[in-house]
Amino acid sequence: MIVSGGIATRDRATVAALYWGAFGAKLGRVMWPEAKALVFIEAVLDGSHGICAHDDAGTLLGVAGFKTYEGALVGGTFRDLSHAYGIRGAVWRAAILQLLERDTENERFLMDGIFVAPDARGRGVGTALLGAIIDQARTRGFKEVRLDVIDTNPRARALYERRGFVACETQDLGPLKWLFGFSSATTMIYQV
Repeated sequence: MIVSGGIATRDRATVAALYWGAFGAKLGRVMWPEAKALVFIEAVLDGSHGICAHDDAGTLLGVAGFKTYEGALVGGTFRDLSHAYGIRGAVWRAAILQLLERDTENERFLMDGIFVAPDARGRGVGTALLGAIIDQARTRGFKEVRLDVIDTNPRARALYERRGFVACETQDLGPLKWLFGFSSATTMIYQV
């Protein structure tokens, strides 16, 4: 397995599809239809905020994203939303997506999503990507890595716990759980 920073142009569509596969259940009611969501995600991908794992043949196995003051793996602006969904579609989507926004901070490096191809799961890809995120945090001078995991993803939470992340706070979504399909998100911290 080869783990490296950045996203190659040839992988952008695959990264968008894997991202949607991982987070579509959470974002589906807001970002539908899938075809438009994929166009939007691919257009706004910031490869400088991603770490990829490939097999020896060059097949993309998984990606870990992070967020800094300079951007995020999947960010985008209102203008980007309006290109994909039109002005009216962008207005309500931007308002709702703002509810999921997580701010960066000076104290902790923010991992902003990790996703592994279905046929590559259970092969150590997620563990390798987490290690690369921790290395990225260390290189940037951070003492902690922060991530959030939703209650409907116990497999990811178990991976984070095995890697040494510790739960420190859980936020309840309240009535928004019907929109996003999960009830709470737990912030987890890793000491670098």
